[in-house]
This record gives sequence, C-alpha cells and structure tokens, in this order.
Amino acid sequence: MKQLRATDLKSTYGEKVLLDQVSFLIETGDRVGIVGVNGTGKTTLLNAIAGTNPAEGGSVEGPNDYSIGYLEQEPALNGEMKVMEAIFAGAQPIFQLIRDYEEALNDYAENPNDEKILNRYTRLEARMNQEEAWTAESEVKSILTQLHLPDLNLSVAALSGGQRKRVGLAQVLIQAPDLLLLDEPTNHLDFDSIAWLEKYLADYKGAVMTVTHDRYFLDRVTNRIFELSFGKLYIYQGNYERYVTAKAERVEAEKTAEHKSAQLYQKELAWMKTGAKARSTKQKARENNFRELAAQQGTRQEDGEISVNLGQARLGKKVINIIDANLTFDDRIILKDFNQLIQGNERIGITGANGTGKSTLLNAIAGNQQLDSGQIEIGETVKMAYYTQVTEPIPDDKRVIAYLSEVAEEVTDRDGNKISAAELLEQFLFPPFMHGTLIRQLSGGEKRRLYLLKLLIQQPNVLLLDEPTNDLDIATLTILEEYLASFNGTVITVSHDRYFLDKVANQLLVFEGQGVIERANGRFTDYLSQASEVKHDNKQSKAQAKPAEPVSKKKKLTWAEQKEWETIEDDIAALEAKQAPIEAAMIENGADFAKLSELQAQLEQLNADLEAKMERWEVLSEIVES
Repeated sequence: MKQLRATDLKSTYGEKVLLDQVSFLIETGDRVGIVGVNGTGKTTLLNAIAGTNPAEGGSVEGPNDYSIGYLEQEPALNGEMKVMEAIFAGAQPIFQLIRDYEEALNDYAENPNDEKILNRYTRLEARMNQEEAWTAESEVKSILTQLHLPDLNLSVAALSGGQRKRVGLAQVLIQAPDLLLLDEPTNHLDFDSIAWLEKYLADYKGAVMTVTHDRYFLDRVTNRIFELSFGKLYIYQGNYERYVTAKAERVEAEKTAEHKSAQLYQKELAWMKTGAKARSTKQKARENNFRELAAQQGTRQEDGEISVNLGQARLGKKVINIIDANLTFDDRIILKDFNQLIQGNERIGITGANGTGKSTLLNAIAGNQQLDSGQIEIGETVKMAYYTQVTEPIPDDKRVIAYLSEVAEEVTDRDGNKISAAELLEQFLFPPFMHGTLIRQLSGGEKRRLYLLKLLIQQPNVLLLDEPTNDLDIATLTILEEYLASFNGTVITVSHDRYFLDKVANQLLVFEGQGVIERANGRFTDYLSQASEVKHDNKQSKAQAKPAEPVSKKKKLTWAEQKEWETIEDDIAALEAKQAPIEAAMIENGADFAKLSELQAQLEQLNADLEAKMERWEVLSEIVES
C-alpha cells in the first residue's frame, strides 16, 4: 500500500491564512472529498500536493515512484492541437512512454542493424507491454465517448470551456496515477457522464482527492471528508452524509467546551481581583494558568451561516408568458413553437444535455436574446434578477464594501428591520477585515458569492439562476436553498446539480436538443430513475427485435503498425524461447528458495509479456485479414 504524507503545510494569501500547519496521510483506496467555504484554500491544497504551486512551508512526501494526476479547474491544453494530440501531449509518464516508443520504432525502421537503436526499441517495447500502453488510445476514446466528446478531429481551440474540461479529465484518468486530484470534476458534465464517473472512481485502484460542490457525488464516491476552515484541517471518516452529522457534533462539543472555559475564566478573574494580599505566594502557577485562559477567550473560529432574510417586491398574478417561441442559435434549434405560462411562486428547473440551449432560454427571458418569432410577455410587477454563469465585470481596484454599497447602503428584511451593507457582508461570510479588501484579492468563489449578494439586495421577485452550483461552495448553496424555499416569488434555474434541483425545483423542462423539450413534475432524481428504466426497456426491445450489427473493423494498418506487424511473430518466438531455460533453472534451484523466487518472478513477467504480445498479434491480424 502506497502512502503520501503531508506535514505542516502552510500557505497564505494576503491577510488570509489558508493552510496553517496542515498535516494528513493519504493511502491507496482513500476517496477524499475536500469541502469548505469559498476562499478557504481548497484549490491551494490541491496545488500544494501536485507541486504546481508548492506550499510556503511544510512538506509533501511519498515513494520515489509515486505518481499524481491533477485535473485543474481550467486544464492547460494546446489550442492548436486536435483532441487526441492534446491528450497524448501531456507530461504524464504513460504519454511520454508512448512518444518514446514511437520515436524508437521510427529509428529502428530506418536503422534495423544498429544494435544501440535495437536495444532501445526492445526495452521500450517491453515497457509498453508491462504498462499495457498499447490500449491507451482505445481507452481514451472510450472515456471521451462516455464524456460525450466523440469528435476527436476537433481542435482544442474550437472546444467550449466544458469540453476542454472533459478532455482534461480523459487525459488524467488514462494515466491511472497513484493519486487522482480532481478540482470540480462534475462541472459541465451531463448526468449520465457523472454517473459513469462515479462508477469509474468507485472501481479505481489508487487514491482520489476531489474538490466538488456536488453533494450526491460526494456521498457516492468518498469515504473521508477533509474540511478546511480558517486554515485548519478537520478530518472525518465516511461520506458527505456522515460528515454533516459529525461536524454538527464537533461544533456542539466545541461550544460546550468554550462555555465551560468562559465560566472557569470568570471564576479565575474574580479570584485574581481579590488582590495580592488575599492570595498565597504559592499561587504563581494559578496566576500563569489564568493568563493562558484569558488568552484563549474568544479565539475559537468557525464558518458562520449565511443568513438571507431580505424583503422583496410584490409580485402580481401575471409573471412570464412565452407564446409560440421559435429560436435558432449557431445553426441549432433551441425553441420550436414553444409555449410556457410561468406564474407566481413557481419553481422551474431547466436541465438537459450541454449545448441544447438552456442558458439561451434564460437569456431570452431576460431580454438579452431576441426570438426568431413568437413573444415573451413579462408582467408589470416583475422585478427580475439574473445570476449568469459569468460574473459581471467588476473593477479590480474597487473595494468589497463599495461594490455592494453602490446598490444600497441598507435594505429592509422581511420583518421590517434595517440591515446595513456591512451587516449583509458579515452574513455572507465576509468578516469585517475583508470589507475594505480590493476585489482582485478575492478568490473566484468569493467573487461569485459577492455577485449573488448584490443581486439579492435588489429585492427581486423573479430569480433566474444559470448554473449557480458551478462556483458556489456547499455552505452558500445550502443557505441559498433555504432562502429559495421561503422566497415568495418565482425561481427559474438552469442546473446539472441533481441535489440542488431536488431541493429547489418541482417542475422540470428537460432539453433534449433540436427544440425538443420534455416537461415533468416532481423531483429530478425520480425523473432520472424513470428515464433510465425506459431507456433500459427500449434497449432490450431493440436487442430482441434485430440481431446485433457487426462491429466495424479498421481497414488498414498505420505505418507504425505495419512495422510492428513485420516483427511481431519473431518477437513472440523470442519470448517463447526464453521460457525453457528459466523453467530448467527453477528445477536446478529447487532447494534455493531465494533463487527460486527470483526465477518465478522472471517467468511470471515473461508470461505476461508473451500474453500481451499474443493479444496484440490478434488485434493486428484482424486488421490485416479484413
């Protein structure tokens, strides 16, 4: 079992301490979910482990052969390359091995009598067999198909941000490292792709660490939770559901301990005030204990709760009416004779495959996208707020409090109380020391949280939310869900987050592409379950209705495969010739256990190489004979 040990990691960002002497151990089979409020250092921790941005202090140590694969939020890919080229251009060992082998094969084809070149080619070929690198290309294609990116001839530059993320995910999965680091892996994935990834990670042989807002994903994948809070790391055993319970128990225990400490402090303070004459000269230790106790008062920190208790404008009966809407965008049919009456206090979830036009519909409702035909009627009392996927431009040199105060210096909550901008910031987990912070010093998640607050203090009665879970932390999402539950207005949200949709939507518009939109009522996970059953039944019906079509075969060998085919039978014969001498040596050394073990290991490796070579021969022979 391989282990990775992090010891006393320390990182800061401006006035914030992100990692404060953080230590932990990762072992093979661990499935770790990293949670915490935006800006607490989750990505910083992944960067420190991966070595892309090492911590300022501490160490990360593992075996010399320990490998780490890192899916960053924005994978670094060469835009000029095609999808497969970009994947195999990665710096990971398996991709380097494939490139080295192809280079050696070319050199050998040009100089077959050069012994040095032959030895290099033979050595690399053995490594290709040992690491099963022959199947890398087919595995990449399989992964990309599961992630709904089958067009391998696209250039990286032509891909959307979500498609680039999927290419990066395929690149990191194919290398099968000892530790997978995944930063928001479910962002931009369709539901069947997420389900496939959950199963893939459940069967993964190494360790996994992931930062994600997807609570169902955390529940189904993780067996440990790391929580970052004010620089400290809290470790919990079990999945996300178990973490929620365990954290509540920890916080309650800390509050109890703090209360007892405060009571003891008051008693000791009274004793100290009795004066020096009333105290024995032998009480120096007690005086020292008092000073330590005094230093501890009020030092406990915990992530607060986002309290959203804002008032809102009155909403009339007429809200939104979409009539005979038709819309084509980028040669794709988004809406086709679409009609939808949206009334007060409705909760509509919009979901479906990427690229089917979900966000485009929100843009049309918000007036940012014109219909080709039809109309969208907006009620006179509607006061709309639109939380878009991209935060509005914010001057980097503007301070947090100034950004919020531009909308309102104070607002009225549902109970009629006045709340200042500073108080609102504290409720949204921006402590006082951050109110004067420049916007450029905030993390991406903190900017999104601030953007959401700015929209809510405008006191809208219709909320349009476009993928709100992509950048908000779980704590913010939880309180947003509670706010929406008591929101006396209409909510229309586009999301791929199953948990969030289950919490906030009771009506569904499922975009299937080319203007086909299915309507459903109830929880989204119930809809997915029913759709899965229908899909399964249809597959069985088709299988019984007609025989399976023959799998299309590759018609021609590539140049490299032709060279490989020319020598593969000789390679097999050479491997077979090595078996007999090893077996004879095992008989001769039957009493020498150490030597026998060494020979047995050699024979097992030889048999594995031979089996891989035979399988490769079968693949190539099918192409030759087709």
